[in-house]
Amino acid sequence: MKIIRSKTFTATRPWGALDIANMRGITTRLHWTDQPYKWHVNDGEEVFAVLDGRVEMRYREAGQEQSAILETGDVFYASVGTEHVAFPIGEARILVVETAGSV
Repeated sequence: MKIIRSKTFTATRPWGALDIANMRGITTRLHWTDQPYKWHVNDGEEVFAVLDGRVEMRYREAGQEQSAILETGDVFYASVGTEHVAFPIGEARILVVETAGSV
């Protein structure tokens, strides 16, 4: 049993993570960051939930770059093959659910 207070979680580096669970190869991790990630495509699907802060999510559809501002409580779902990158606006805490070992 675990209780995690996400609002107080910080990491020693951007995108540092607290591993919460690994359920049959699907990981749930809490990330803290104040810096963008990198453009990437996950090996599988990804659920990206903003628990605290704001994040600009950039993604490509049909070769065109799109952007959406995710507020606290918003969820971004990346299907297989969705190229995307997250740009936090200040500090952000993000819950990510994805296949273990995914980029």
